[in-house]
Amino acid sequence: MTAFEDLERGDIIWASDPLSEKGRPMLIGAPRFPNHGVQLITVLISTKTYHEEALALRDDDYEGDPLGERSHVLPWSLATLNSAADVDHYLTSLVDDRAEDVASQVIDYISS
Repeated sequence: MTAFEDLERGDIIWASDPLSEKGRPMLIGAPRFPNHGVQLITVLISTKTYHEEALALRDDDYEGDPLGERSHVLPWSLATLNSAADVDHYLTSLVDDRAEDVASQVIDYISS
């Protein structure tokens, strides 16, 4: 198990979903801040394809094993996790280039 403070940008975790009672996979976009210590800004991941701006994850986007189902990153759905209690477990990670694509899409989405 990866420790909360060791999680990095591009890691995918199973965590508490702020929008429902169940957990979901989340991509870590930013793991730490100079003045706030470890907080994880995450981007929610879904198997739903209801929005054209969702970023599909392909098998070669993963540095480790791919998630079990075809998944999509939702650049408009961000959540900040403040505690190790919010994270159930580490799942896998994305290659650096795909994590950067996601970060750029999030920035484009929230700055438009």
